[in-house]
Amino acid sequence: MLQRVFKAFHYRDFRLLWVGACTSSIGTWMQKVAQSWLVFEITQSPFLLGVDAFLGDIPIFLFSLFGGVVADRMDRRHLLIISQLIQMTSSIVLAILIFTQKIQVWEILLSSFIVGTAQAFGGPAYSALVPSLVEKEDLPNAIALNSIQFNLARVIGPVIGGLAMKYVGSGWCFALNSLSFVAVILSLLSLHINFKPTATAETVLSSMKKGFGFIRSQGAMETLIAIAFCMTALAVPMITFLPVFAKDVFHQDAMTYTLFLVSSGLGSITGALSVAAMGNIANKGKLALIMLVALGAGMSGFALSNVLVLSCILLFISGAVLLCAFAMFSSLVQLNTPNDMRGRVMSIYNVAFRGGMPMGSVLTGWLVPMYGAPHVLAVNGLLLVALGGYFLVVQRKVAAL
Repeated sequence: MLQRVFKAFHYRDFRLLWVGACTSSIGTWMQKVAQSWLVFEITQSPFLLGVDAFLGDIPIFLFSLFGGVVADRMDRRHLLIISQLIQMTSSIVLAILIFTQKIQVWEILLSSFIVGTAQAFGGPAYSALVPSLVEKEDLPNAIALNSIQFNLARVIGPVIGGLAMKYVGSGWCFALNSLSFVAVILSLLSLHINFKPTATAETVLSSMKKGFGFIRSQGAMETLIAIAFCMTALAVPMITFLPVFAKDVFHQDAMTYTLFLVSSGLGSITGALSVAAMGNIANKGKLALIMLVALGAGMSGFALSNVLVLSCILLFISGAVLLCAFAMFSSLVQLNTPNDMRGRVMSIYNVAFRGGMPMGSVLTGWLVPMYGAPHVLAVNGLLLVALGGYFLVVQRKVAAL
């Protein structure tokens, strides 16, 4: 069973990249915990909490298409290293500002935008790099294992970050995050990459058009991308506004926020392990849509719960089904994309998947002060149920995959 779950670890380069990315993700989640709590503590504003998330994600929406073209035209490893160095520098600067007690909210917001811009170029390169490290039949397993490392970091990072905030101060979350980028940079330098970009005289705009043309020719691909946008726009605000639930709904401190993140992260790891164990199964589309319906139901239940234990259980369930849906949708996109188009197609997918996050976060941040976080997120959950149900019953292109 374990051999089947971790099958992609047989590939040396994938294993090295996984370890480096996991270390970096742990540091990123440490900083995310500290940054969200710091913004809310400084401003007491749910809206600015949403703005911070918006500024971190909007560059994905603005620049990922260009980043996808670049990922198909240059060494993807070099592009990723540049992205990591920019993110490392940003963390170092914020750590220094916190240690010298000169930190202001605008500096955090600016840093979020810079980091998001670096990720807009690094994301398509990373997504396009992974399939070149494993055989095609092992790609769903590799995608699930990547989800495991990200969500393992969602469990470990917040725990370390919460403890660091409590005992040594939030500045250390930023400092340790800057060090974590060393691991992924070293792993990238040690990879043996098979992909060699083909020289082209095409303009960037022409390359982008080819990416869109390929997606339009693939039938259900457009629907997959639309679902990815809606899923993140409606579901991710649940994670973004966990500080509001911890502080305003349950009247607790940062450790309760950490507990919420850990519950969601453990659920996501469980979901990723389940997908990895399934392998390259049939009917991914139908199962992913069922998971989407379950996600909406779990979200609405969490939003309306006022019992801490029940809320943690519902976060666990929501994290598990969110990850299952995400991994299956991503596998369907990757499996139907050739390597020379992968950077552009994955950049379009990333625009949809990541682009939904800032839109959902800023809209939710605007609505929460008027209607309250529980009511707004409960409606988001019901909309996800309706979305999944529509594509299961009415428009069945994705359900047939």
